[in-house]
Amino acid sequence: MTDTILIIGPTWIGDMMMAQSLFMTLKRERPGVTIDVVAPGWSLPLLARMPQVRKATATPFDRGELALGQRRAFGRSLRGEGYSQAIVLPNSLKSALVPWFAGIPRRTGWRGEMRYGLLDDLRRLDKQRFPMMVDRFNALAFDADTMRSADDFPQPHPNPSLVADKGNRDAAIAKFGLVADVPVLALCPGAEFGVSKRWPPEKYAEIVDMAGTGKQIWLFGSANDTATCDEILAHLEPEVRRRCHNLAGKTSLAEAVDLLSMADGVVTNDSGLMHVAAALGRPLVAVYGSTSPDFTPPLSDASRIVRLGLDCSPCFKRECPLGHHNCMRALPASMVHEALDEMVPAR
Repeated sequence: MTDTILIIGPTWIGDMMMAQSLFMTLKRERPGVTIDVVAPGWSLPLLARMPQVRKATATPFDRGELALGQRRAFGRSLRGEGYSQAIVLPNSLKSALVPWFAGIPRRTGWRGEMRYGLLDDLRRLDKQRFPMMVDRFNALAFDADTMRSADDFPQPHPNPSLVADKGNRDAAIAKFGLVADVPVLALCPGAEFGVSKRWPPEKYAEIVDMAGTGKQIWLFGSANDTATCDEILAHLEPEVRRRCHNLAGKTSLAEAVDLLSMADGVVTNDSGLMHVAAALGRPLVAVYGSTSPDFTPPLSDASRIVRLGLDCSPCFKRECPLGHHNCMRALPASMVHEALDEMVPAR
C-alpha cells in the first residue's frame, strides 16, 4: 500500500498556516509520503503555495453545517484514492465523518467532540504537555506511544514556508496600480475573531507617520476590515495618504499572499495574515493583547512580538470583558516602531 495521507484541514487562515508545519514534518519523517488535503474552498490558494501538498480539494459543504448526505457522498467518492491514513485537524465530530465514510483504515486525531468510532487512532489531549497549536498538529505525525509531550519531538517544528506566485504578484501590482521598486510597509489591522484582538486604527496611523516619507503603505484585510483601514487613512495628512493603498476587500486571498511577499516590513494584529506574512519570511511585528503568543505565535525567526502583558490579559474574549481594552489601547505606537526598526533598518 502506498503511503498516502488525507488531511482534513482547519477552517481558519492562521490554523491552516500552522498545519503546513505538520505537512513538512510528515515529509521529513516519512520519505515518499504523499499528502492530499480536504479543506474549505477559500484555503485552496494557500495550499497551492505549499509544495508539500499534492492535491487540495474543496469541501462541497459549508463550514458548520452537518450536511450528512453530502459528507457521505463526498467520503465515498474518495474510496478509490488509496489513502492509508487520514489526519483530522479540526476537533468537531462533523470533520471526522468524511474519512470514516471514505473507509480509510487509519483515522488519526484528538478526541475533540467525543469522536469514538469515527477515529480509530484517537488521542487524548493534555494541553499542558502540548501547549501550542503547532505542537498539537505536529504530534499527529507520530505514533501516540512515542509522543507524550512536546518534549518528545525529535527535532524542532519546521516553520511554515509559502512559495509566492511571481506571475500572480506582478499581475496584482498592475491591477491595483502599485509600484514595485519603492519599499513597502504592510499593515494588517484586522482580526476575524473579534475587536479585542485589534490594535486601534489611530495607533496604526502613528506607525505610518513614524515610517517616514521613503515608504509606500499597503493596507491588507478582508471586506470586513475596509472601514478600519479607511479610519487609519482618515488620521493621516493628505500628502501621507497619497503613499497609502487600501487593499482591504479588494484583493483575493491569492493576491494578498503574493503582494505580502514584497513587504519590507509588516505590522499586524494576531490574525491569519500575521501567519501568512510569517510564512513568507517577511520581517514582522505582531501586536498581542487579548490572546497569547504562547499558544499561536508567528512561526518565523523574522518576527517580534509586542505586548503589555497586563494582569487581565490574555482573556481570549471577542470583546474586552472589562470594557476598557487597555491591553491594546494603552500599547504605545513607539513600542511597535522600535521593534519594527530592529527588524527593518531605515533606508
